[in-house]
Amino acid sequence: MIKVCATGGVFSRGDTPGQQQLTEEELRAIADEAHMQGLRVAAHAHGASGINAAIRAGIDTIEHASLLDDESIKLAKARKRPVWFSMDIKNTDYTQAEGKKNGELEENIRKDREIGQIQRDNFRKANQAGVRMLFGSDAGVMPHKMVPQQFAVMVEYGMTPLQAIQAATRNASEALGRNDVGEIQVGRYGDLVAYDGDPLQDVRVLERPVAVVKGGELVPRDH
Repeated sequence: MIKVCATGGVFSRGDTPGQQQLTEEELRAIADEAHMQGLRVAAHAHGASGINAAIRAGIDTIEHASLLDDESIKLAKARKRPVWFSMDIKNTDYTQAEGKKNGELEENIRKDREIGQIQRDNFRKANQAGVRMLFGSDAGVMPHKMVPQQFAVMVEYGMTPLQAIQAATRNASEALGRNDVGEIQVGRYGDLVAYDGDPLQDVRVLERPVAVVKGGELVPRDH
């Protein structure tokens, strides 16, 4: 996989999240070359102009998609080669609460504060419109152990629990062009997480795993 920055970022110094950083022609060249090698391409893109250029250029996944507009949704739904939105709508809770203590620049905390709710509202809008959606946590910006908490936020902003689970499993494998993960089937990797409860009734069950199976082998609890 190849990842490119189509726009500026939130936690990058001195740029603007909505600022486009690669032209549509450059993005198309990247996508074409990658696809000839059998690779998928992800575009970090917050601003609408960068999002839309990436979709038109053939990029496979749009990371963040915070400032999408109506054209973004229209382009994503119309494109023949599937494009997926990967919108990390949990981590703002952590970065706003802990960013200063962790030594994050005030500039970045401010950008995060300004964009967080807009991204969540746009997540709801894109999902309701039928855009293909992925579970993207931006883990590393927040601790990995917090990642399962995003399921509840996805449900709060319009997904059903089943849609949120599929975004992290079936949809993710399809977006990556993988047929060996993402579903429980003969011939796929035996990577499973077990829970005590029904996440379709309470999606927060997914925050409390009781067992992890990796490649068909039970992972010891002390791992």
